[in-house]
Amino acid sequence: MFEIKIESHFSAAHHLLNYEGECENQHGHNWKVEVFAQGKELDKSNIFIDFKVLKTSLNKVLNRLDHKDLNQLKEFENQSPSSEMLARFIYKELKKEIFQISKVCVWETERARACYWE
Repeated sequence: MFEIKIESHFSAAHHLLNYEGECENQHGHNWKVEVFAQGKELDKSNIFIDFKVLKTSLNKVLNRLDHKDLNQLKEFENQSPSSEMLARFIYKELKKEIFQISKVCVWETERARACYWE
């Protein structure tokens, strides 16, 4: 089995709904995103997935989030755009183009992350 991982970043604001504490107030993060893909087969160049292809797909998704108020996006209407929800959203969007996606992790700080996989 082969696994590859790429990382990227985006900046966005959000606030948590149905939460009691500081995070119910508008605040922002410089989010780090890790995307993992797994598979058994390599192509004729002995590459599982070209990093460039994976990065291009991830950038398309992150461009929809970058420098936005996540609570204002229709994708998170009436729900908290938490790290968990962001990881799931990014996973599902990437999976539409690249079926080998195995996991997405979203870091809101250098010590706090949430991951989603199926």
